[in-house]
Amino acid sequence: MNQMQKIINPPKLLLFMVVVQILFFTNYAPAVEKPRQGEDILRDTYHGNMAKLETNSFGLPLIVESFERDNRVHVDVYGIFDYPYRSVVGVLKVPANWCDIVSLHPNVKACTYRGLPGAWLLTFYIGRNVYQPPENTRQVIYLYRNVDQKQAYLDIILSADAGPFGTKDHRMRFEAIPLDGGRTFVHVSYEYSDSAAIRLAVKVYFATLGWSKVGFTVTGTDGNGKPVYIDGPRGALERNAVRYYFAIQSFMNTLSYPEKNRFSGRISNWYDLTTRYRKQLFDLEKNDYITFKTKERTNQVLLQLSIGTGLQ
Repeated sequence: MNQMQKIINPPKLLLFMVVVQILFFTNYAPAVEKPRQGEDILRDTYHGNMAKLETNSFGLPLIVESFERDNRVHVDVYGIFDYPYRSVVGVLKVPANWCDIVSLHPNVKACTYRGLPGAWLLTFYIGRNVYQPPENTRQVIYLYRNVDQKQAYLDIILSADAGPFGTKDHRMRFEAIPLDGGRTFVHVSYEYSDSAAIRLAVKVYFATLGWSKVGFTVTGTDGNGKPVYIDGPRGALERNAVRYYFAIQSFMNTLSYPEKNRFSGRISNWYDLTTRYRKQLFDLEKNDYITFKTKERTNQVLLQLSIGTGLQ
């Protein structure tokens, strides 16, 4: 028997190989398991919150959750639309419709869309909640991506590298799954990153001009037993996410209107939905909101005409 045969004993070598395989597959099996998909997570969220959707402080099937972690602020809004899943998908898979949706928000003074090879860009013109022409606003450019669309799941993401006031990494996400009875469970999330300097400025703002602005999360009760709501960046982001949620709902609510009446119907419906939560979402009297949005709509149409779609 040569030296090599002495070193490598066949039975021991075979045992060694078996042990290695067992250890290998035991340690790495989780890596080859199929990860949980967004559809599964959203469906689990629905089933885990059915009771909360039916009985909550909003008086309608709506849940708002938020958190802050490091320099990231995140909010989730879950709700139910009384429209079939196919109808919701048919609206939201069209990038141009998003401009008519997001411009219902008081601070979005206009929105334009442009198709590029393999991508869509949406430009939000961000300003104050009073009337402003587009040239007096900040432009935030979002990339629109239809991440996943199948028979029972929709996932759309709008992302922007830079936002207003020095914020960055903005991401708006919309997910949907069908429910029984021709309804749709939807998820609207929004998040962004800021910095220490921005947080300091925000704290000053909310301690002075914005002291009365709050979100939806209840953090406790006051001396009279009334709810105390989250304020600061989380409160602001909750308000914005709920405004966008109601903007989508208002768009859906007015699809059955004659086309010439849809815009006026949308802005009226959005206002009525949001002012049910006057403490959080009231900014303007209805006549002022309608007047401002009607003028801003004209500006948006002219802007879109000037840039075309990028597809011709």
